[in-house]
Amino acid sequence: MSKILVTGGCGYIGSHTIVDLFENGYDVISIDNNSRSDAGSLNGVEKITGKAVKNYKVDLCNFDDTHAVFEENEDIEGVIHFAAYKAVGESVDKPLMYYENNLNSLLNILKCVQEFDVPYFVFSSSCTVYGNPDVIPVTENTPTKPAESPYGATKQMGEQILTSFAKIVNTQVVALRYFNPVGAHPSIEIGELPIGRPQNLVPAITQTAIGKLPKMFVHGDDYDTRDGSCLRDYIHVSDISHAHTLAIQYLEKEKNSSNYEIFNLGTGNGVTVLEAIRSFEKVSGVKLNYEVGPRREGDIIAIYANNDHAVKSLGWEIKHDIDDMMLTAWKWEQKLKE
Repeated sequence: MSKILVTGGCGYIGSHTIVDLFENGYDVISIDNNSRSDAGSLNGVEKITGKAVKNYKVDLCNFDDTHAVFEENEDIEGVIHFAAYKAVGESVDKPLMYYENNLNSLLNILKCVQEFDVPYFVFSSSCTVYGNPDVIPVTENTPTKPAESPYGATKQMGEQILTSFAKIVNTQVVALRYFNPVGAHPSIEIGELPIGRPQNLVPAITQTAIGKLPKMFVHGDDYDTRDGSCLRDYIHVSDISHAHTLAIQYLEKEKNSSNYEIFNLGTGNGVTVLEAIRSFEKVSGVKLNYEVGPRREGDIIAIYANNDHAVKSLGWEIKHDIDDMMLTAWKWEQKLKE
């Protein structure tokens, strides 16, 4: 079994990807300092797969501690790098923290990948690299525009670093540009665990519905979209997680045309904030207490993916629709209350 290192393995997408890797025959280790995650998510992984995950509680901004993990695991075949701060609003308020954490952690992990000659590297990027695009859906060749937030800027810079890195190493690199991962594993053993008040839409919806939050806010209803609210490409976390396994397999089978490739990971369908709320209300039977408020700084108006490249090259397929996403997210929120 090839050993894959997942950074941020206790996090939302990281834990789901570990499940998918196990189910496809890989051995997995994790690095996560649990500053933005719950180590208990790996218990959920074990319940689903029957396999325990070794997690190194290491801050990737500490090079010596990061290096020690590679020294102990010289048989690492691939790295899937999730670990990063990811809240758009927080990044606007604390830009230096985001630049320091997200870029230094990437640089340290890449130094180790280069030194230990790790064959495969998959980077967790984001549709925020497109900024506010002139035309949607966006393809991988859509020009990037100035990022709307420091978080988005760190993803743009991360891709620039990888472009240069891939030119001087044997490592084969894939960057996966996520759109908006939501939902929970169908087993409802793992799901999203936001720390503090949620910055993302779906946990804000479910926490409001269950009573953790008295009310949620829709940030603006005067955008140039179908109903005035921001439009996004929401994608089930299990679909997005499987794409990481497919990316590793793609590189192992030497299907890549260059040593640095980019893939959009979205459903190819745009859903507005108000449409997502209506989907939740339909599948849950709960009337949501929400209020329309002012626009939020850093928000992109409308974006969704052209995912043809991932579908054709990786053999990726979308298995969950918006109702599935909302229903599993709601079941997960209910489980947390038990």
